[in-house]
Amino acid sequence: MNPVVDLVELASRVAPGARLGLCADYGGVPMAALLEVIRQRQARDLHVICVPTGGLHVDMLIGAGLVATLETSAVTLGEAGGAPRFIAGVRRGQFRLLDATCPAILSGLLAAQKGVPFVPMRGLLGSDVLARRPDWKVIDNPFADAGGPDPIALIPALPLDVCVFHVPVADRDGNVWIGRRRELASMAYAARRTLVTAEKIVDRSLLDDEQESAGVLPALYVDALALAPGGTAPYGLWAFIEPDSKAIADYARAARTQEGFDQWLGERLAGAAALATETA
Repeated sequence: MNPVVDLVELASRVAPGARLGLCADYGGVPMAALLEVIRQRQARDLHVICVPTGGLHVDMLIGAGLVATLETSAVTLGEAGGAPRFIAGVRRGQFRLLDATCPAILSGLLAAQKGVPFVPMRGLLGSDVLARRPDWKVIDNPFADAGGPDPIALIPALPLDVCVFHVPVADRDGNVWIGRRRELASMAYAARRTLVTAEKIVDRSLLDDEQESAGVLPALYVDALALAPGGTAPYGLWAFIEPDSKAIADYARAARTQEGFDQWLGERLAGAAALATETA
């Protein structure tokens, strides 16, 4: 089957209540796709899982009222400061917040990828995070040498219903180039469905070149692919596109109030509608 669809179709595949995996602000943020998800207004009550942190894109989903549960190790706008809709939402109890750490998120994805119920890790021992996550368990290491307890934490598998991210280039077979952003592969391996937007879609196979293919996520893991030039704005895209720091700072100021956020979002949704028409 041809995986190439338009942006409207791709966004429609994010179902209500889905466990949605999203990358960090440096990983290929699918801003165009998420704006289209918001514009369609069908994907509500989302369980957003940040891999491993969130930024403006997650703050935007919260401000739009689509997030029921958020699992993350941080949500921040970086040099632009705190994420205003996230902060306001936490204070109001707008959504369920599951505190995590970066290694714990990645461990949960690894367990889901391998089809095992949990992965053990030590770094959480002694932290307050464990006290706030009753779903994370601590047991004695059954393989420890005699001579005393050896506690170890167990992180349950973190399967995703869907993950969405943006890449510089893909081919028409659905192979997508992620370079060294292996967290994108981790999401895809743990997800039932992977949706990708790309700066460009080429006719040649990305798997034909021995060096290039090392950074390719094969089409086996990609369910839908849509063209979305500039699809990460205002974020950058690795070494290919620089972030628009002023635009991120402008968002930080506008989103301090719900009214300011709504005005900001309305302007972006108008642009999203135009982009959806262009890529249809």
